[in-house]
Amino acid sequence: MNASTSSSQRDFVGYGPCPPDPQWPGGARLALNLVINYEEGSEPSVPDGDPESESGLTEGGAGGFSGRDLGAESMFEYGSRVGIWRVLRILQERKLPATFFACAVALERNPAVAKAIRDGDYDVCSHGRRWERHQTFSAEQEAREIRAAIGSIERTTGQHPAGWYCRYAPTQHTRRLLLETGGFLYDSDAYNDELPYWVRIADHPPHLVIPYSLATNDGKFARGSIATATQFFEYLRDTFDVLHAEGAASPKMMSVGMHMRLIGHPGRAVALARFLDYIKTYPDVWICRRIDIAKHWHERHPA
Repeated sequence: MNASTSSSQRDFVGYGPCPPDPQWPGGARLALNLVINYEEGSEPSVPDGDPESESGLTEGGAGGFSGRDLGAESMFEYGSRVGIWRVLRILQERKLPATFFACAVALERNPAVAKAIRDGDYDVCSHGRRWERHQTFSAEQEAREIRAAIGSIERTTGQHPAGWYCRYAPTQHTRRLLLETGGFLYDSDAYNDELPYWVRIADHPPHLVIPYSLATNDGKFARGSIATATQFFEYLRDTFDVLHAEGAASPKMMSVGMHMRLIGHPGRAVALARFLDYIKTYPDVWICRRIDIAKHWHERHPA
């Protein structure tokens, strides 16, 4: 177990040079989880009472002033009107699972996506009630937001979210509040490892962390570090190749993060299709949902 006793303490050691064998099903060299970030309609916007529109993780060039930005709003709408359905078609054609990092309000505003989650047997990791920075919340406000997100996602999808993922970063209270609320198998509010690990928060039972990644993530398109589908495909492929090769002796996990207003465009979605076709040629890869990783770790590697 991770030695940390508080979510505010830092651990620079982790598993070190001898990580455990995760014992993935079928002796897989790698567990790969595809993550659909579904946020459209939950982002800060003037009609929802915010002082300005959200321009982060869009095509860029929409921000630079305070107030309502109809261009940025329209870019978010593309993700829910078009992008989500293109990505789901790509997954369904290949019969592959995925996990939704879903904001509760976004699902409320597009019931068809909530239905697709139910019909497709996708699991949900709550991305909050709205797309907000939890660092700005008091502990009491954060607790209310967590409970509200759970109730909303249960109503729209019929399932309690198995995990939790804040926008960008948790607070020093987040994991304690998740444990006090109950019902969560894990959170993904960390970017510090390639395997799940346990933490203990005060006197609560051990809590599982399944790290996420902003490296193997289409957010690179919005930040300008990647411009073409070929570049994104090559980055995902190279990451996969290294992890798969290392997996002969030390299996790990890989998360691929996607935003519907980014990867959902035709010239980017082709990168996803190419990558999925590439990894499907490998028989020793476990392509799975995040809830499957959590249940596996709880069973095979109890705290």
